[in-house]
Amino acid sequence: QVTVVESGGGLVQPGGSLRLSCAASGFALSHYAIGWFRQAPGKEREGISCISSSVDWPYYADSVKGRFTISRDNAKNTLYLQMNSLRPEDTGVYYCARKGDYDEYDYWGQGTQVTVSA
Repeated sequence: QVTVVESGGGLVQPGGSLRLSCAASGFALSHYAIGWFRQAPGKEREGISCISSSVDWPYYADSVKGRFTISRDNAKNTLYLQMNSLRPEDTGVYYCARKGDYDEYDYWGQGTQVTVSA
């Protein structure tokens, strides 16, 4: 059974850091592109970062570039999102998802809440 499970969210003050994890099971993380998304209250879901299976250059949305870093540990079959210099506008539910064989994100986690507030 293919699953991805996010963890690591929480409440943090502006300027703080969090590291999100996305644990994959039922497939090898290294064989697929994996993306991070977030959905802020009242807003549409936004793709913020992605790492390819074949080329390790990552994609970052302009809103997080220079502050967030995506990485993966193939031995642990886990994807990470290191988030630094967090801002209140980074608040939302963060999801990871696998990009499947038909170039669509086919498996999603349940999400983890990130709240940036003083």
